[in-house]
Amino acid sequence: MLIRKPPTIPGSEITPPAVYAGRRDFVRALAIGLGSASLGLAHAAPSPDAKSGPFAKLLSSPLSARDETLTPYKSMTTYGNFYEFGPDKDSPAKNAHRLRTRPWSVTVDGEVKTAKTFGIDDILSWAALEERIYRLRCVEGWSAVVPWVGFSFSELLKRVEPTGNAKYVEFWSLADPEQMPYVRIPLLDWPYVEALRMDEARHPLTMLAVGMYGEVMPKQNGAPIRLVVPWKYGFKSAKSIVRIRFVEKQPQTAWMKAGPDEYGFYSNVNPDVPHRRWSQASERRLGDFLKRKTLPFNGYADQVAGLYAGMDLRKNF
Repeated sequence: MLIRKPPTIPGSEITPPAVYAGRRDFVRALAIGLGSASLGLAHAAPSPDAKSGPFAKLLSSPLSARDETLTPYKSMTTYGNFYEFGPDKDSPAKNAHRLRTRPWSVTVDGEVKTAKTFGIDDILSWAALEERIYRLRCVEGWSAVVPWVGFSFSELLKRVEPTGNAKYVEFWSLADPEQMPYVRIPLLDWPYVEALRMDEARHPLTMLAVGMYGEVMPKQNGAPIRLVVPWKYGFKSAKSIVRIRFVEKQPQTAWMKAGPDEYGFYSNVNPDVPHRRWSQASERRLGDFLKRKTLPFNGYADQVAGLYAGMDLRKNF
């Protein structure tokens, strides 16, 4: 298998131009002002052994895509998006070591009977942890197959009482400029907020992940807790979550604000709806040389297409 390095991937598939087109020199100039200490210089050092960590013994989920070849651990931990740590694909691995994941808490509020705050260790005790092998598809054209560790989001719903007004649920990521140097730069409207419709959030595939490859979640991949919604583009899966808010009206999410004509609320993987500047009909798996055909709903159509019955998936992209 040929491992392709990020520079060999076409520019249209690397970082969405809507984020920082025309701002690259500006970002680099500000980065000098932030100082090398705040940016961080060393790559995180993930374990090469995918099953040596604290999650070595996990329930095997029937929801897993077990006919897929896993993406190499190194590829997933050195190439990705986490704009709080920088706009380039190698930025998270370089800079996320600054993130402090203990102590950590998640506040649940909004349309709930009683707002609550849960510590990460309380969350880890909610349910038996599962390994779920999910396909991941990113809007830039790359994809992966990842063995996530976590549990269904519905486990949280058992512990809070959303009111009848709760129609959507927001996921807020940490936005701390001390730990996340690029929060000082207006790449996006911080904090990063994503959202789902309530029936999407309740679906068994929707997952709160606390690890991957049998390891505790790497900081550059969204430690200590992140969302995973496998039938949607990867940017829907908020990282380093600190707040979960139930709301009545469809919210404006980070990418909708950044490019409303390019990033819709639903963001379901739909190969028939191109991005404004490139096709979504094919994808390249990290670690592969050739592209492959993109599947509707990222291959999860049998499980989730019914959520969108009667909707125009071109209009509601």
